[in-house]
Amino acid sequence: MLLKNIIYKILSIQEKILRFQLSKTIGAKNLSKRKRHFANGCMLDLNSLADAEKNKLEEEMMLVLKKYNYEPIEILKYIKTQGTNVYFLDNANKILNPIGENEGFIYPAKGAKALYLSLSINKSFSLKTEEIFVLKKGDINKYYFIYHFYNWYAFKHNIAGMDSESQDLLKKYLFEEADTKKLQLSEIYKLKDAIRQDKASIEFVIKLCRNYDGAKSALEKLRSESGTKI
Repeated sequence: MLLKNIIYKILSIQEKILRFQLSKTIGAKNLSKRKRHFANGCMLDLNSLADAEKNKLEEEMMLVLKKYNYEPIEILKYIKTQGTNVYFLDNANKILNPIGENEGFIYPAKGAKALYLSLSINKSFSLKTEEIFVLKKGDINKYYFIYHFYNWYAFKHNIAGMDSESQDLLKKYLFEEADTKKLQLSEIYKLKDAIRQDKASIEFVIKLCRNYDGAKSALEKLRSESGTKI
């Protein structure tokens, strides 16, 4: 799936339909009402706390990106120092497509998927793999890469929605358009978090595009057919 298709799906009517389906499942109030809790006599707005966390995270990301001059290869060196393995393959997408993955950041996996990854990438036998980056050899589309860097950074900081289970739900119920009526309540909240975070990562990249390439060319950069698949 090309990056432009991801943008269309995330920012299109399909997302609105999914949110509507979720609201019917657990009640519209649960999806729209701000979550408030009392602690030590003070009312806490969890939405505000989440926004503050997001802003802080993105500020940290920008510091890393600026430090390495937005160069994917240099940023990948930093990623490796944080304990995430990076692999460059001649036929990355050909290897990853059978398991529903595209090159870039790949979340931890278990079972058959992990076995496939371990056998295909480093010729080992394992039923559990940690998070990794898998990229094709050659030039890396900068904006495509920053999208994946955002997801990796959020994952490393344990942000809700940026875990394997939530992301698998996102692929299944948003991109593959499965029936949301089969979701359990806990899965619905995981899916909500995954949708929110995926949209945040796209908006982050679009903002960078606008800052560095101008507003008119922002979406064109992301829609470019010459970019890597996501």
